[in-house]
Amino acid sequence: MAKIGSVGTSVGRKALLLGSGELGKEVAIELQRLGVEVVACDKYAGAPAMQVAHRSYVFDMLDGEKLREIVHIEKPDHIIPEIEAIATPMLVELEKEGYNVTPTARAAFLTMNREGIRRLAAEELGLPTSPYRFASNYDEFKAAIEEIGLPVVVKPVMSSSGHGQSTVRKAEDIEGAWREAQEGGRAGAGRVIVEGFVDFDYEITLLTVRSVSGTVFCPPIGHIQVNGDYRYSWQPQAMTPAALAKAQEVAAAITGALGGYGIFGVELFIKGDEVIFSEVSPRPHDTGMVTMISQELSEFALHARALLGLPVPEVRFLAPSASRAIVVEGDTKEVIFGNLEEVLAAPATQLRIFGKPEVKGHRRMGVILASDETVEAARAKAEKAYEALEVTVK
Repeated sequence: MAKIGSVGTSVGRKALLLGSGELGKEVAIELQRLGVEVVACDKYAGAPAMQVAHRSYVFDMLDGEKLREIVHIEKPDHIIPEIEAIATPMLVELEKEGYNVTPTARAAFLTMNREGIRRLAAEELGLPTSPYRFASNYDEFKAAIEEIGLPVVVKPVMSSSGHGQSTVRKAEDIEGAWREAQEGGRAGAGRVIVEGFVDFDYEITLLTVRSVSGTVFCPPIGHIQVNGDYRYSWQPQAMTPAALAKAQEVAAAITGALGGYGIFGVELFIKGDEVIFSEVSPRPHDTGMVTMISQELSEFALHARALLGLPVPEVRFLAPSASRAIVVEGDTKEVIFGNLEEVLAAPATQLRIFGKPEVKGHRRMGVILASDETVEAARAKAEKAYEALEVTVK
């Protein structure tokens, strides 16, 4: 029988959140709604989840010994990775010590490294993927491109949100793509994946929830990315029944192989009724922020329920919805979001400002959410609200 005791006592539940961005913030809020003590960690002070957590620590989570020290100090009931840049081998060791890693330490380890998850999907499970090669140095990189043929997409094996990612369409782009991948990896320079282009009609995120109730799926989310970083998402993405069934089959296979309880963001390419596996994140997905308005329980609420061992018998969808990321460019700690009365003038429109402490270059600082009778109307409403938004960088 599941139980949650009083916060801050010996009978309470404690969660250590590894990663405190906008996704981690929403997870922290949902855990606190269920009476869980939340300790937030990130590499910089004032991260969004730290602003709502009970306590926080600032350290480089790629430092395995520091990670172990914090875990031994806090003795959490749940260790919840919310980013990729974590010393995942240490998570494996901590799990062996008896700590509960969400969804599993193996899942965090495999999905931090694109090589691990791609080999699991393609070579162990036999799931359809794009053609790919891995390269550890520039000569191997050039050979991989020659084998696959242009155009290709290049990504560090350890990165997220488009960091270090580029597209090579002609020979003159090769050297720059290698340099970009080496500079953009979350764990520093290193191995890269070279992927051949896939002919697809659209791409989706299929949020997949594993809990004591079994496996359930959120309605498919369509999205648009710019250099690997999400800008728009909408739910539901229209699909044929055959394509949806195949997508759910692929998602169930990869999440079942990873194991554990929680929500997984499974990214898939769709061509007609064909489904091609792309990536999976064992945590809430940025494109899934649309669920904060489209579903009775958002992806964050579903994640909290599942990892706590609580039932998730179904996903209740409310209305066609869309999200529009607010990306700010500049170099400042002072950003002003203005004309909000116009932004929020339409019914069923919401705004989330993440509270990130600074911008250097470009950074996702908020999101606009909208619902309507159709996806098309919701997308238009979100875009209209975005166009009304005035962002001032001081």
